[in-house]
Parts: sequence; C-alpha cells; structure tokens
Amino acid sequence: MSDKLYMQRCLELAIKGMGNVSPNPMVGCVIVHEGKIIGEGYHKKFGEAHAEVNAINDVFSNFGDENSSLLKNATAYVNLEPCAHFGKTPPCADLLVKHQLKKVVIGNTDPFLGVNGKGIEKLKAAGIEVVTGVLEKECRFLNRRFFTRVEQQRPFIILKWAQTANGFFAPKDASQQWISGLEAKELTHQWRSEEDAIVVGKQTVLIDNPQLTTRNVNGKNPIRIVIDKNLAIPETYHIYNNEAKTIIFNEIKTDVMNNIHFVQMEDMQFYLAQKIAFQLYLMDIQSVIIEGGAQILHQFIDTNLWDEARVFTATTEWNGGIKAPSIKGNIFETLQVGSDELKIYSPYSQK
Repeated sequence: MSDKLYMQRCLELAIKGMGNVSPNPMVGCVIVHEGKIIGEGYHKKFGEAHAEVNAINDVFSNFGDENSSLLKNATAYVNLEPCAHFGKTPPCADLLVKHQLKKVVIGNTDPFLGVNGKGIEKLKAAGIEVVTGVLEKECRFLNRRFFTRVEQQRPFIILKWAQTANGFFAPKDASQQWISGLEAKELTHQWRSEEDAIVVGKQTVLIDNPQLTTRNVNGKNPIRIVIDKNLAIPETYHIYNNEAKTIIFNEIKTDVMNNIHFVQMEDMQFYLAQKIAFQLYLMDIQSVIIEGGAQILHQFIDTNLWDEARVFTATTEWNGGIKAPSIKGNIFETLQVGSDELKIYSPYSQK
C-alpha cells in the first residue's frame, strides 16, 4: 500500500509539468527514507533537469552533509523508468547508481524500442533492487500522449466541439453564433494550454476569425494548425498575428514568414486526417486538439483517428443548422460546466 501511496505522489508531482515538457513525458520522483519523504521533484520544462535530478537536489537542499548516507538507504519512486541514454540531459539511471540508492520503484517501463528496460538493467547491475508495475495503469494514463506518439507514430488526438440540446453544431448561413457558455470557453482555453497544437479548418477561420490562444487563462499558446488548401484566408485575420506559431497546410507553397509556416501537401482531398497526423508527428507535436469545423472533425471520426472527444451540450435549441458530428465511444466522464454538460469519450478500442 505504501508503494502505491508514494507512486500516487509521483503522479501528483508529474502533472505539474503538463504543457511544458512535451515531447518528453511527465515524470515525478519521490525519495523515501525509513517511511519519510526526504526529497521530491518533477520534470518542469523540456530540455531542463529531469524529475530524478530535481528530487536528489531536494535531498541535498534539505539535509546537507547527511544526504549521502540517507540516499544509500533510500527508495526512489518514479512513474517512468529512469532514462539510460544521453539526450538533452545525462542518464537518470546513472545518477541513481552514483548515489547508491537501495531500491527504485517504477510505474511504467520506457516505451521506446531499444531503450525499454535499459534503465532497469543499469540499476540492477549496480545492485539496486527494482520493482516495476506499481500503479501501472494510472501512470500510463497520465502519459497517454507520450505513449501514443511513441507506439503509434502520431500525436494524441483530442476532438472538441459544442452542440445545441437538439444536436446542431453551427448555423447553415455561416453566421457566427456561440453555443456554449463562458465557463466552457474558459475551460477550452485551459485545455489549449495543456496541448501542443490546435487544428481548425478554413471555414472556421473565415466565419469566426478566432485567435486560438489561451488569453483567458495563464498558460502557453498552442501551435495553431490551419487547413487552407488554396490559401483563401486573408492575411488580416488573427491567425496571421504574432501571438503564436502558426502552421498552414496548403497545396500552394512551402515557406516561412516570421511565425507563419506554410507547409505544402499534395492531394489534400485524400487521406487528409492521416496526412495531418503524420506531419504533426514529424514535427514532434505530441498532442493536438481538433476544434473544427464539422468537415475536419468528420474526417478524423470517419478514419477512427482520435483518442478522446470532448463534447459540450448546451441547453439552448435551434430550429435548424449543421448537424453536430456523431461519435461512437465509451463515455468515461460527464461533468457540468456552467449551464453546459460536458461528456468525454474514448474510442471503443481504447483500454
């Protein structure tokens, strides 16, 4: 039971890195000596120190000259296998070996082929006891974006839309009408800060002229991905401002203008969802929210290329309009957000 409690603390620490560590995973580390936490840390930002480094530095900060003897009799808890290779930082497995920890408890092994298990091998070779699989399911769920990118060679894909109580998604006359309330809008901005990118189609931009930023909350702006086959969106629109990096998939040109990256695609009428997913994977984009319009959402639904769908349903009804997408999946959470109901779906194939 104590192993699970300390691993749960690792997850609480790890999630603090959400939105800042991609394409790395979120990792927390807790160091325990004789039933007491003596140090803890988490991976705060991509390219900076990993969780294990921050946790050991915390022990040094807390205990000064005692730290060496304490660490030799301590157990480190970490939700993902300590890395065994040199990347932007040195291997964390080597750091734990250097300080001669007694035991290491791990949630998930590293999903990278060729790396999986190598951190564990280093620890065991140094005489450190290793336990794996503690809260394995919970640890994997936390890093579902990371595991999806590594195992499926594509980003974790979230679909998001709002619909009226009678199932309409947008007006037929292409006018702008809000469906969900202010609370839903603020939550949407929070979600944007947690993901790498956001995707919208040309029609959504032409009708709404959205900013696609996190201006209602504190957090980084996602990369804006716009599907504009013939580059029909005027450069006076918000997506061309300097607030966020913007990638425009089109059939005309590949070019870079300040923060605007034009990426040419061929035959965008075929396999568009798959092409977008592959391009984003090549760009090291680990997670993406598809916010519309209906045509883009349908492309991802029809190809079963999604991992989560977040659907707001308002109390208002319309006399007509464009029907909201229909999705088949498991509802794993239902929430009340202001006056709107939020249902979160996962595909049937997702365990």
